[in-house]
Amino acid sequence: MDVDAFINHVKKTEWYEDQIVHWQRIPGRERVEGKLRSPLSSNTIRALEEDGINSLFYHQAEAINLLASGKNVMVSTSASSGKTLCYNIPVIETLSKNRSARAMYIFPTKALSQDQGRNLENIVSKHRSLRHDIFDGDTPTIERSDIRRNSRILITNPDMLHLGILPNHKSWYTFLRELEYVVIDEAHVYRGVFGSHVSNLLRRLRRICARLGAKPRFVLCSATIANPMEHATNLTGLDFEVIEIDGSPSSGKDFIFWNPPPVDISEGSRRSTNGESARLTAELLRKRVRTMTFVRGRRQAELVHLYVKENLSRSDSVAAGRLAPYRGSYLPEDRRRIEKDLFDGNLLGLITTNAMELGIDVGDLDATIITGFPGTRASTWQQAGRSGRGNQDSLSMLIASDNPLDQYLMRHPDSFFGMNHECARISPTNPYIQKPHLLCAAYEFPLSMDDTEFFGADMLWNVDELVEDALLKVHEPNWFISPEVPYPAEEVKIRSIGNRTYTLVHEDSGVVLETIDEMGAFLQMHPGGIYLHQGESHLITEVDLQSCTVYCREVKVPYYTEVRDITETRILGEHKSRKAGNTTVYLGEVNVSTEVVGFRRRDKFTEAILNEEYVRLPILSYDTIAIWFDVPDGTLKYIRSRKLDLSGGLHAVEHAAISVLPLLAMCDRNDIGGISTPVHPDTGKPQVFIHDGQPGGIGLAELGYDQIEELWNITLKVIQECNCEDGCPGCIQSPKCGSNNMPLDKEVAGTILQEIITG
Repeated sequence: MDVDAFINHVKKTEWYEDQIVHWQRIPGRERVEGKLRSPLSSNTIRALEEDGINSLFYHQAEAINLLASGKNVMVSTSASSGKTLCYNIPVIETLSKNRSARAMYIFPTKALSQDQGRNLENIVSKHRSLRHDIFDGDTPTIERSDIRRNSRILITNPDMLHLGILPNHKSWYTFLRELEYVVIDEAHVYRGVFGSHVSNLLRRLRRICARLGAKPRFVLCSATIANPMEHATNLTGLDFEVIEIDGSPSSGKDFIFWNPPPVDISEGSRRSTNGESARLTAELLRKRVRTMTFVRGRRQAELVHLYVKENLSRSDSVAAGRLAPYRGSYLPEDRRRIEKDLFDGNLLGLITTNAMELGIDVGDLDATIITGFPGTRASTWQQAGRSGRGNQDSLSMLIASDNPLDQYLMRHPDSFFGMNHECARISPTNPYIQKPHLLCAAYEFPLSMDDTEFFGADMLWNVDELVEDALLKVHEPNWFISPEVPYPAEEVKIRSIGNRTYTLVHEDSGVVLETIDEMGAFLQMHPGGIYLHQGESHLITEVDLQSCTVYCREVKVPYYTEVRDITETRILGEHKSRKAGNTTVYLGEVNVSTEVVGFRRRDKFTEAILNEEYVRLPILSYDTIAIWFDVPDGTLKYIRSRKLDLSGGLHAVEHAAISVLPLLAMCDRNDIGGISTPVHPDTGKPQVFIHDGQPGGIGLAELGYDQIEELWNITLKVIQECNCEDGCPGCIQSPKCGSNNMPLDKEVAGTILQEIITG
């Protein structure tokens, strides 16, 4: 696309007010070819030539060479760099020579499995014996036994591996015994809770394969991350060779940082991020620029879709009719239809959550709009990489929200363009995650001391607790599943911690609209709340806690809702502490309890608070890992002697630090929680806590502990550089604050941090 012409057009619109704060030209990349140590078969060469491939990129050839020598390989390169051939070629070459060999491809989503199955078709078709099949929750029951017996390349996802394959490994005996390759694509997705579950799944898979005499090679492909070796090893428990040199060519890209204009400088308020994104998307679609607009969440996808459609309906009904929203919680048939329409070119624009961030082939896109920083640089580059897949230059725009991290990046673009990618963090031995998988493993066959090879030494502690809970029985030298645990895999939700899933049902028709985990249900589906589904507002009328069912009805209202909650933190144990700056920082285990107490109604378009109501839902409580730190004695004396607002200062430090931590850790702001208090009941001192937002922790607090000095420094910059007078969403206010951002004191927060850092 002609980026300069489009931006010149935007600058002439009546709503342009110097929102462009940074324009980065990303140059194209020349191809670097690789060389194979051994020639490919004629069938594979012919299949590649039919796709117009006459030579391989460096990273593709290097992966093939290393796999041929028996190594496990992790390929960490940019989006659309041809990573698929890194595993398709060696798998097909091996399976065509060994008629009994099998391979398993694991993708994080069904949509990606479907897409990769189509991509595999051409190269496999030249090898008649290489049958490949998709085996997931949508696979008809009548076809499953045939797939188990005859599939050579099985395409599946972690959910089906967990629920359908490993617990029924006896039915998969032949396939697993002959398993030569396990392919894990989009490995960077497996972080946090989901990644910790998958790491235990892969250990269960390796354990069963070892019992059957198989030792498959693992191929992992990932977006660029800072710790590919560590992440691959943590996921699988194996050693890897890492390939990070990207040999693929790329077209140029213009990357623009767009900051919505201030509405009130003294209050730090800015024009709506959603509104700015919608305007830009509408302008691109009017110019017939194929555009994918990313948003942060389900509600936002529906809101921005609504804004763009209303904008276009007034002037371009054709473009309005070629627009759709997309998110992972839609029913499978709806997702497949939207994906096909996008690939076929029937859709001009798509408003999507990060469900489209992964490498699903959607054809050539010219522009991507990213509505709010996605939480990590890796995700931002993945989303930006969805445009510009052909030879033409492309446009990506990051539209800042008014939270502190987004505003920090707008002021410091080098913190995005000049820094390395983040580390992917998982916690395979988190007891809340590993213990359920140990029950699943014991169901598959009895546990023994030898299984520490797969699950680590912490397995023994977790097994002892399962025995105490009567979930495992001891019969020396093994541990057996208790008869009271008939099929443990059904009780383990691998994409969250906790087993309760709520179903959203239309109260009149009884139609099931969506499913959502318990925490999400309490935060989005409370009585009186408005939940958006496929562009329509639904009023939550009842929450049945016993059956985990939420009832709703469709309404037309000019507002949406967000919850208020109260959170308390108690220290369970201190793991370690150290001097940092002019104070002491601690790492330990805490209990976090959260209670939803009310909700606000916000205007759909201005986002102004209309009113508030109170509700009461059960308290959700969990143990996790946290960091906390003291306030220097001299600073406390200064604050108290001048009767300054200590509570407001601590609260402001907590908010700002939580918003900044995702810049250092590969996580979302919602993965982190916190609390501050002038007198904590367990220490008797003023304290600021920052904790992992999941039971047992997923490694974020540990990273914050290690990098606390950098966290403080960036947090202080966020506060000092903001032009507001008393604090705003761009520095110390949080949209998730259960106490309505009260009290907050920007000046005292700056004093506390300055004294901690410099003394």
